Amino acid sequence: MSYENAIVTEGKFEFLEKGEGHTIVILHGLFGALSNFNEVIDQFSGNYKVVVPLMPLYDSPLLKTSVGAMAEFIHEFIEFKGYENVTLLGNSLGGHIALVYALQYPSRVHSMVLTGSSGLYENAFGGSFPRREDKEYLRQKIAVTFYDPAVATDELVDEVHKIVNDRSKLVRILALAKSAIRHNMEKDLAKFTMPSCLIWGKNDSITPPKVAEEFHEKLPDSELFWIDECGHAAMMEHPKEFNELLNNWLSRKV
Repeated sequence: MSYENAIVTEGKFEFLEKGEGHTIVILHGLFGALSNFNEVIDQFSGNYKVVVPLMPLYDSPLLKTSVGAMAEFIHEFIEFKGYENVTLLGNSLGGHIALVYALQYPSRVHSMVLTGSSGLYENAFGGSFPRREDKEYLRQKIAVTFYDPAVATDELVDEVHKIVNDRSKLVRILALAKSAIRHNMEKDLAKFTMPSCLIWGKNDSITPPKVAEEFHEKLPDSELFWIDECGHAAMMEHPKEFNELLNNWLSRKV
């Protein structure tokens, strides 16, 4: 189902909160929409409190448009809501923000779930969108995100097209992408003590399998799970398998 109408506003925060129990905070990626996690919300809100804060990726002052600033935003949100001992689930840039937050505020984090996370290396769109007005060009760029290009639906292409053709949003996308590249986490990974679940597409070309292997090698308490014929957004491309892997892991850790 769609959860767009379930978003609530409290103070300066917009978010979805559904279910009761151990809190799972979902952190979306650079082009991530609530719909990317529909199946995750569907399944896990039955036994957990699932929370999706909408991060101000396109609305913050340019000087505060960075991975670190977004981690601080999440800290403010978690403090505002009074959540404790949370599981952070992040895809792509959202995984990177989870890492930065957990490094700074480890006492608030029970565990992390990273899927296609940046923080070590990512093969991003690059420094610009030279033909951003061209929908077919964008479709090809977006299709690289997935193993099956058909997942890049017309609706998804239209959504990205609208974002990158807004100059204010485009400037912030590029600022966030550059911030992610600069904010490399390699030397910090040994400091993480909480359990970490890595769910990775074997065909991810944005954060390739070697990235998952490096996370697994350097995070002290991590488990790595692969999904075949899967690209950068496993929860979208193979939601059933993603949910099964995550459910089995959470049932052992929470």
